[in-house]
Amino acid sequence: MQLTHYNTHFNQRKFPITLVCDNVTNAPNIGSLFRVSDAFGVEKLVLCGEVSLGRKMAKTSRATEKVVDFEIQKSASKVVECLKLKGYQIVSLEITETSIPIHSANFSVKKPIALVVGDENYGVSEPILKLSDAIVHIEMFGQNSSMNVVQATNIALYEMTKQLF
Repeated sequence: MQLTHYNTHFNQRKFPITLVCDNVTNAPNIGSLFRVSDAFGVEKLVLCGEVSLGRKMAKTSRATEKVVDFEIQKSASKVVECLKLKGYQIVSLEITETSIPIHSANFSVKKPIALVVGDENYGVSEPILKLSDAIVHIEMFGQNSSMNVVQATNIALYEMTKQLF
């Protein structure tokens, strides 16, 4: 018998992860990021930039915006600077000359983590990359060098929570 969310009893838990979205503005992506944050027990979701929480977002989020702790801020750089001062490990999800495969990174509960994901077109901004303690990427084996921000966040959070569990 296939189970549903009504008869599946996964243990609920929170991980010391704050998901910072650097100018992710597409409503369906924002809604999906709420769902991903809920599914992976993210402590907080911080949406940065010109963010609108309208009907399209709510349709995709499936009411997870009501249970996920979140805030909206103007500047992702300022949010990251503040989290770094509070002792967070800043991990940016981006392909760069110095990024490492996410499965090679070691994540620990000794320090809370701020996972930064970027704009659908431009990725994580350069100032945030410079503040990052680690820049990780997802190894891909096709011709395309990037994937949708939500798909990438799913993979990253899966790897991180797998290590933290």
